[in-house]
Amino acid sequence: MSFGLLKFPKNDKHFTWTDHSKTKMIQYFISESKIRNVIKKHDRSESGIAPKTVAVMQRNDRGKKKEELWVMYQKIGSKKLGEKLNIISVWRYPGVSPKKEVPIPEDVMEELGGINS
Repeated sequence: MSFGLLKFPKNDKHFTWTDHSKTKMIQYFISESKIRNVIKKHDRSESGIAPKTVAVMQRNDRGKKKEELWVMYQKIGSKKLGEKLNIISVWRYPGVSPKKEVPIPEDVMEELGGINS
């Protein structure tokens, strides 16, 4: 399924995608390849707000516009049988976020059910 020029990712042996993450991909115009790149070459990694989750960030500055791309995921499966990453959410953060704090927009928190760490 696709929405305009954005193609929805399909679950494979490395990644599973929540409906929430697909919705946020459309909202923030973030492609699957960009998300994979953020996971692979992130600038910062933090503990996610939900148990056993990780949030990674990559700077995405363009000229004077400063922003960060964030991806929250959870490892599922085992190393023996092969780990997969469950992509929970993705978002853009304007500016520079404070370290040791995952800056999650309010709409994302509401849709995730207000999970607190």
